Amino acid sequence: MKIKSLRIRLILSFILVSSVIWLTAGILSWKENREQLDEFFDTYQLLLGRQLATADWQNLRSDAQKKTDRLIEDLDDDGDEEDEALGFAVFDNQGNMIFNDNENGKRFPYNSFVSGFIDQPIGRKGDMWRIVWLKSADGQYTIAVGQEIEYRDDAALEIVEETLLPWLAGLTALMLATFWLVSSGLRSLKKISGELSAREPDDLSGLKTENIPLEVAPLVKSLNGLFVRLEKMLQKERSFISDSAHELRSPLTALKVQLEVAMLSENDPETLKKALSNLHQGIERSERLVEQLLALSRLEAASSGYAEEKNPLDWKALTDKAAEEQKEAADRKNITIATALADGTAPFAEGNALLCSLLLRNLLDNAVKYSPDGAEISVSLGSGELCVFNGGARVEEEYLRRLSERFFRPPGQKESGSGLGLSIVKRIAEIHGCGVCFENTDGGFRVVVRRKA
Repeated sequence: MKIKSLRIRLILSFILVSSVIWLTAGILSWKENREQLDEFFDTYQLLLGRQLATADWQNLRSDAQKKTDRLIEDLDDDGDEEDEALGFAVFDNQGNMIFNDNENGKRFPYNSFVSGFIDQPIGRKGDMWRIVWLKSADGQYTIAVGQEIEYRDDAALEIVEETLLPWLAGLTALMLATFWLVSSGLRSLKKISGELSAREPDDLSGLKTENIPLEVAPLVKSLNGLFVRLEKMLQKERSFISDSAHELRSPLTALKVQLEVAMLSENDPETLKKALSNLHQGIERSERLVEQLLALSRLEAASSGYAEEKNPLDWKALTDKAAEEQKEAADRKNITIATALADGTAPFAEGNALLCSLLLRNLLDNAVKYSPDGAEISVSLGSGELCVFNGGARVEEEYLRRLSERFFRPPGQKESGSGLGLSIVKRIAEIHGCGVCFENTDGGFRVVVRRKA
């Protein structure tokens, strides 16, 4: 089961790593001490063996072993049993034991074929001993000096215990200190979590950055950045709702007035007809405004999904369809719509076809609506740009940069509109990685969609 708590994971990881390191250090220390003890005791055995080899064993009295045993038994034993791990024996060339230490050496079996150090079992239990075999100085006797291997293991282990036990106590204290330090270090995250939980839904103020760890600072900075972006988005949404309500109020008020006029003009056919015509135009304007609002709302809500679409675009078919949709309105004003797409390269070759169709429709709708009678409108692709030119139209320079603002319409406009068309064009261009430029030229006004550098 995966542990979700960061604090527990950090502490357990530290305990595991520390324990592995401590155990590894213990094993290496034991091996190192064991090797050093082997060298020390081997040297000690060899020195004792050489001393015994220089003794005069030829003139050894027959009762020397008994006297020696009696002296050893009469010694005051302080309870030090370490000597029991060491023994020696002296053999003649016939293999007879002529002298021993009255303890372990009397169990040594004679071995005439070995010289130097060997490990061999001793006694009925088969305990392993390390024995060095030497010849006496006169070559008439064989000296055996041995030590129990288990004693060496115990001695090495005791040294390791005396060395590592204090470290184990220190490691335990270090683990407890680590637990406290990790808990204290993560307290800032808990504090941030508590602060966020206690906030009101509309509180998007930044988190405090004082006295927070450097590792937590990027998280707090990112959250504060998110709050700023959310605040801007909410402000835009509030502004959008407010502007939408304002824009809808005007046509709805006009519809209500025309409806009242129609109701009061039952006996006046001309006035009634005019009121109904105005009512119809108001409904069309309201319908157009609602469509534009819905389109803009969908763009804002699903822009990321639209940006991921990479379908090939047929710009000629899209342009022909948009021009056909505006043909009736253009004919009423004797306006010609020309296209030049054959040799051009579009600002983007892949994207969302519905959005591109909406982009062209809004550009041509604005061009037809705000161009004078008899004007010529052209749609062209070239050098990675999409250009819609309105012949004979012109916008005051001071209003050019505001044309893509929501609900903005330059003063003095006679044509009805919502002020959302170019805003939608700009948003669709941004989704496809492009920007929109508005320019006055010698022959008119043009809108250019080009890929951002």
